[in-house]
Amino acid sequence: MDRGVATLEARIANTADGWRLDRALADALPTLSRERIKALISTGNVTGPDGQVRDPKKKAPGGALFTLNVPEPEPAHNEAQDIALNIAFEDEHLIVIDKQAGLVVHPAAGNFDGTLVNALLHHCQGSLSGIGGVARPGIVHRIDKDTSGLMVAAKTDRAHVGLARQFKAHSIDRRYQAIVSSRPKTSGGTIDAPLARSPQNRKKMAIVSGGKRAVTHWTLVKPLFEAALVECRLETGRTHQVRVHMASIGHPLIGDPVYGRTKKEHREVLETLGFQRQALHAAHLGFIHPINGHALAFESSMPADMQELFNRLVV
Repeated sequence: MDRGVATLEARIANTADGWRLDRALADALPTLSRERIKALISTGNVTGPDGQVRDPKKKAPGGALFTLNVPEPEPAHNEAQDIALNIAFEDEHLIVIDKQAGLVVHPAAGNFDGTLVNALLHHCQGSLSGIGGVARPGIVHRIDKDTSGLMVAAKTDRAHVGLARQFKAHSIDRRYQAIVSSRPKTSGGTIDAPLARSPQNRKKMAIVSGGKRAVTHWTLVKPLFEAALVECRLETGRTHQVRVHMASIGHPLIGDPVYGRTKKEHREVLETLGFQRQALHAAHLGFIHPINGHALAFESSMPADMQELFNRLVV
């Protein structure tokens, strides 16, 4: 770190030869967004074998080494808010949260406060990573607002980099409990289908040829009344992955307002319980501590609303 500027080095993968430079560098540096890298290139903060580059569209030479000067993060404008958190683990480098359903992870249009980031800013008193370009966000991955369960946030840039590498390598052990509609005819399987924004509805994800590779391994845990409890292990972590993949094989998540349709056999139960979210819970999270190298694994019990739904569907 020199006068508020961090210097990062990135070597272009041979498989990225000929890609746009911003895309190839984003692939090599998963902690920085492609937009952030595009801005760094355009402002003269990236140098390569031939000197400074300013064109994000420049073709990337495979194997070449680039240097990025990353200015100190801008101050976050998110407000610290005293929102109760269920903390599964915390040290000086990272924090594991058992998120309640209904809590948005990051401020965005329509949710400018009352989010997990606002809660973390209060709890961690400003000690959250800023390598993504905005000071103190800490967010390495996300789970949907109405999905409950485990997620990890970084408190230091070193932890952020180390965790991001594990996510990129698909070595994070993430397992979800899902209550799906209809009983599967098999004991499990693997769904390997690429995901991208739906061409018909940009607010939805869909299986799209040419999308990002997405792999879900699912296992039948218990048959239920016109439903089933399944465990989904994520090999990749795309937006809405479990929801889209399970719907694609005829087993949408019960309660999912976007990718599912409530079966008449479940309508009365859902109305009686007031269950109005997708029945999805991030139940297991395992990773290598990015600083000390220790293997960490966490379990989260099914939350009360989903447990009650499960109990009502047991046959």
